[in-house]
Amino acid sequence: MSHSKSPTGTCQVCGNTFPSRELIAEPLIRTNILNTIRADHPDWSPTSRICQKDLARYRGQYVHSLLVSEKGELSELEHEVLNSLQTHQTLAADIDSDYEEQWNLGQRLADRIATFGGSWTFLICFSVFIVIWIMMNSLVLYWRPVDPFPFILLNLLLSCLAAIQAPVIMMSQNRQEAKDRLRARNDYQVNLKAELEIRQLHEKIDHLLSHQWERMIEIQEVQLDLLNELRRPR
Repeated sequence: MSHSKSPTGTCQVCGNTFPSRELIAEPLIRTNILNTIRADHPDWSPTSRICQKDLARYRGQYVHSLLVSEKGELSELEHEVLNSLQTHQTLAADIDSDYEEQWNLGQRLADRIATFGGSWTFLICFSVFIVIWIMMNSLVLYWRPVDPFPFILLNLLLSCLAAIQAPVIMMSQNRQEAKDRLRARNDYQVNLKAELEIRQLHEKIDHLLSHQWERMIEIQEVQLDLLNELRRPR
């Protein structure tokens, strides 16, 4: 008995011939995917096999139908995830650096002002400025103060500062919210792809285990052949 040539088989879907290790048997295919294959190929039998390329296509159709049944029409994000699965592309991206590259001068300036306005440095500097202003108009310039008590000019400056600072902070918060939306969108895509990849990984592991069993059986057959040859009388 010769085992030098690896056994081959025919894919029931495309009709091409492949080595047996590249064909997947019926027990290794999920029931839902198997039902779809049987619907497209009524001549499918329990002994039929399918190649990896056609099985990947049916898996993609199954994932597509699963997402549609759960959420209705697929969104643009989910289409991008399915395309990345088919083309083996990564979805993870550096949202911060990509988003910051699109900022103009006004947006960068607003963010810096908002960052400075929400820091202890601003609070300390502003407190020192108010104390100096009050001391100058109360002690140093007592006879001819620029802003006598109750410091109406200082109140006007504070009101103007609050009126200017509020929209600047709101602009910065709007950009932060837009960045958070992009980050959440990217996280959703990555998580969805990871879930689908894990499902496919389970099927691939089952397929590898099946091939290991086939190889073990082939090795045992070779060992039996050697034992039979040793037992033959010379």
